[in-house]
Amino acid sequence: MKKISILGSTGSIGRNTMEVVSRFPDRFKVVGLAAKNNIQLLERQINACSPEVVAVFDEAAAEELKKKDLSVEILTGDSGLGRIATLENADMVVSAIVGSACLLPTLAAVRAGKDIALATKETLVMAGSLIMAEASKRRVRVLPVDSEHSAVFQCLEGRRKDEIKRIILTASGGPFIDMEASVLDGVTPEKALKHPNWEMGRKVTIDSATLMNKGLEVIEAHWLFGMPAEKIKVLLHPQSIVHSMVEFVDGSIIAQLSVPDMKGPIGYALSYPGRFQNVMEPLDLSKAGELTFREPDRTRYPSLSLAYEALRIGKTMPCVLNAANEAAVEAFLNRKIAFTKIPAVVSDTIKQHSVSDGSTIEDIIDVSNWATAKAGEIIDTLSN
Repeated sequence: MKKISILGSTGSIGRNTMEVVSRFPDRFKVVGLAAKNNIQLLERQINACSPEVVAVFDEAAAEELKKKDLSVEILTGDSGLGRIATLENADMVVSAIVGSACLLPTLAAVRAGKDIALATKETLVMAGSLIMAEASKRRVRVLPVDSEHSAVFQCLEGRRKDEIKRIILTASGGPFIDMEASVLDGVTPEKALKHPNWEMGRKVTIDSATLMNKGLEVIEAHWLFGMPAEKIKVLLHPQSIVHSMVEFVDGSIIAQLSVPDMKGPIGYALSYPGRFQNVMEPLDLSKAGELTFREPDRTRYPSLSLAYEALRIGKTMPCVLNAANEAAVEAFLNRKIAFTKIPAVVSDTIKQHSVSDGSTIEDIIDVSNWATAKAGEIIDTLSN
């Protein structure tokens, strides 16, 4: 039986992970759960799986949960997250906390020798070199949970690297794929949060609308699969049926297809190298309709170009890209800046950064904090 801890258990990935695990009680035991402040859902999860320890990042929420008398140890803050990530008897950690907050607990899990089911792309965007070096050193498997990277991982199974011409990541294009660019400036958070295919968290959904999500995935793919920027291509695929593809040197392409359901890649990461039965609804190609692909318009989606630029520059620049984007997305959701100003904030922050090696986790955190502060200054000028 595989014992797992889930970082971000009340988020979209965490909820789907709990559903997958509940279908195979003879295969999994959840020993640790970590959440931010959704104690209502966390209480239900505790009752469903009886973990040994839970962590609630928000201290006030943790105190409320303690009043429930749930017969489980309840931890708080960063130290609590770290404890869940490094539980001695956990075999695998599902890393699903959104954004940069997942970096330190994921690194702690890797250093503790835990296999990682990675759903948080920001971890590798910020510190891909450090994370992958530690994983290699400790013989830890980093298994992708993002649907696109899971698709690539499956397409590459048993293939030699010299056979690969390029990776092709697909993107839905978000809710505004066919909207006139001239009206994007007036887009509201409510409209931007209505993704046509996927149910995701607020930050990821906005990133999908700007295509920054795909840019971050390009950087993540670089670290997961050892591919340079010029060998990672993005295509818009509004139907979200083909989750990604790999093109080989002989001109052939292998694609991974399924209905848009995160339980598929979650199940594959948890069961690897095997596969579970009946994890998600099967894909009926006779009813799937037309599958279309097209090049993304870089003028419409400037965030994608910014991500490629950050990857090519390397070192600490992807970390700056990520932190500035997090600040800009939060500002948009709080109605401080227009939708079209999100990439502008990121671009201006990148231009003001002096690149460094970022050779330690302390360096990465310092750079991320600098970028967050700088982006905040830029946001203030735009919102005044």
